[in-house]
Amino acid sequence: MNSTSSMWNIGRGVVVATLVGIVATQVAAIGWCTDHGISPLTLAIILGIALGNTVYSSWANWANPGVAFSRTTLLRTGVVFYGFRLTLQNVVEVGMAGVLIDLIMVIGTFALAVWVGTRFLKMERTSCMLVGSGSAICGAAAVLATEPVVEGKSEDVSVAVAGVVIFGTISMFLYPVLATLNQTLAIIPGGAREFGIYIGSTVHEVAQVVAASRQVSVDASGTAVIAKMVRVLMLAPFLVVLAAWLRPSSESGGRNIIVMTQSALKSVPVFAFIFVGVVLFNSLHLLDKPMVDSIVKIDTLLLAIAMGALGISTNISALAKAGGKPMLLALILFVWLVVGGAAVNHVVMTLIA
Repeated sequence: MNSTSSMWNIGRGVVVATLVGIVATQVAAIGWCTDHGISPLTLAIILGIALGNTVYSSWANWANPGVAFSRTTLLRTGVVFYGFRLTLQNVVEVGMAGVLIDLIMVIGTFALAVWVGTRFLKMERTSCMLVGSGSAICGAAAVLATEPVVEGKSEDVSVAVAGVVIFGTISMFLYPVLATLNQTLAIIPGGAREFGIYIGSTVHEVAQVVAASRQVSVDASGTAVIAKMVRVLMLAPFLVVLAAWLRPSSESGGRNIIVMTQSALKSVPVFAFIFVGVVLFNSLHLLDKPMVDSIVKIDTLLLAIAMGALGISTNISALAKAGGKPMLLALILFVWLVVGGAAVNHVVMTLIA
């Protein structure tokens, strides 16, 4: 009975998010939207935010479980099926430059967070590391994975996640504008695929990368997701190094480091590995094009549903409630990701051209 009741609660919230996703998909198919490159994902999060900050509050008690399911499980499912848009050739196109850019951005963003936060903003190091991990790697997932390693407080986690949501959401609308500017300024050398690497190496969440890059082009979206998944896969080694740094060998024996390593490896989201498997499978071209096209359409709807749920969960008053210094640090890191990330992408792509 409890299981049935739980499924019913989840189902009702999923229906709400699904309706937002369907409406967004249908509106995005209108000529004006297609002509202006407005994707279903962008519309879904806008509709979700509008709904979440108005009438949704009266539904929250019964809809929240399903909305949470949509923005997590359905999102990860959508990202997995996104692999049917990609092949090994796309992965090769990201190349060593993409991996190196990701590595520089992860290390640089986290180091900047700790340095600026502790030295200039006088914040606790733990809070700085939580904000830094979310900005450096993969958003809220990285914050939650880092919390047990740094032994952070629940309020620190909440503020760090709020920063990811707020500035990651801004990214989804900012990067398509930057893509247009880049066509004139050519700060990111190359074409849409190279700009996709810039998006994937600097935007916070996987979902936000998908939403931002899809507004640029299909080519940009492919490399953006690959570059982002490389960052996601860096979560495990990041946690291992962080654990070793916080607990040097003189304070913790080799056994503890081994345990930390095993724990860190388990923290890598399973969907990241499944995504890679789907890309490998798709590279074999075992499915005919109509089948792949159908999967892609279903995937677009899944991602729109997830975006709708993400929008519903976004409280526009979170910025005022989150706290000054952590949000200021998140803002500084956001500027670094956009501006510093562009510089890093420019230099690396120029040198490894």
